[in-house]
Amino acid sequence: MGQNVVEVGVPKFQLLPACEDDHEGVIVDMKEPMDPNVFQAMLKASLSQWKLEGKKGAWIKLPIGLANLVEIAVKEGFWYHHAEPQYLMLAYWIPDTLSAIPANATHQVRIGAIVMNDKRELLVVREKIGRYWGTGIWKIPTGILEEGEDIFTGATREVKEETGVSNHCINTEFVDVIAFRQKHRYFFGKSDLIFLCMLQPLSFDIHKQDSEIEEAQWMPLEEYADQPVVENHCIFKHIKDICLAKIERGNAGWTPLPITSLFNDQISYLYMEEDLKP
Repeated sequence: MGQNVVEVGVPKFQLLPACEDDHEGVIVDMKEPMDPNVFQAMLKASLSQWKLEGKKGAWIKLPIGLANLVEIAVKEGFWYHHAEPQYLMLAYWIPDTLSAIPANATHQVRIGAIVMNDKRELLVVREKIGRYWGTGIWKIPTGILEEGEDIFTGATREVKEETGVSNHCINTEFVDVIAFRQKHRYFFGKSDLIFLCMLQPLSFDIHKQDSEIEEAQWMPLEEYADQPVVENHCIFKHIKDICLAKIERGNAGWTPLPITSLFNDQISYLYMEEDLKP
């Protein structure tokens, strides 16, 4: 009732409800339960119609409650594109050409927080989980950005989380992004981007997070640099060099400039040197 129909041979079949995307494709956002046989018939009819209309990519968003329809879609040529806790996204390239559907997200984004006080001391932690647990290595606070979180916001949050509980924590002010590193095949085969951020401490009392952090302290930069791992592990060595350059030459990194898009008023941030800002 009220749905589009398409003639395929003699019988008429209903089409799956779909909306157009921005790239000459269609998106089917399944919400209600459907008999698998009905879904299969509607999917076949829809694919035929989309091909006649010259559509490119087809997407089917299946909530976890409709997982019984996944096998049917796969048998019709759809593949897994990505999954979230509540849904699976399937994709299909309609034309008889090389698929132009982009891959799912290929990187995770992390930050490393370089925090120095006016005594040439670096804020460092020893982790009680992960690859550094049990090594005795002192390192800067690091963490993964949350969905929708900006680099400068994530940097100050991670310092708070690792060096404080409740209102008792080290508060910081973002200064700049001083370097970044890209590493491939890091997490489930994905690439990793870590942005090293310089932050200015606004408070100094440490009340470490007990669940992930074994110890946290202000450490003289010379003591941090004397760790054997600093000379043997490149990123540790460069953190030391960055700190020294900041102290001796005041090297500037990139700071966020808020900008808007041509298509909406949503704010994003362009990171650039302060003296290049308009």
